[in-house]
Amino acid sequence: MKQMYHSNDTCVLLSNYYVVWCPKRRRKMGGGRRTTRLEELIRETAPELACEMVALDMMPDHLHLVVSATPHWVPNHIVGRFTGKTSRIVRQEFPCLRRMPSLGTRSYFWSTAGHVSAATIRRSIEAQRPRG
Repeated sequence: MKQMYHSNDTCVLLSNYYVVWCPKRRRKMGGGRRTTRLEELIRETAPELACEMVALDMMPDHLHLVVSATPHWVPNHIVGRFTGKTSRIVRQEFPCLRRMPSLGTRSYFWSTAGHVSAATIRRSIEAQRPRG
């Protein structure tokens, strides 16, 4: 995937961010429909935040997300919008999750990824998978 530079009247930039977040108490999200729906919601939310998805990998108890974003949104607002929207909608659609006050924690990992290729980022995420 070729990454596009963001530009406006006064600047051109490429800001890649690597985000990891976990469900409350690191509960397993399960698989199947819940995971698929969560991925759909993340992909829907990215354009709303003027972000481009570079990579997404969902583990049973956390997820890795790499986005290319403009500086219009500060990092904590980007993560808050992703986690808040997905949590609200997934809990509405799956009754077994309604008893949880929130799907995600307020904690997350955020790092700049610099100008690296999408393939390099994917290899890094794949290396995080548990072996076994």
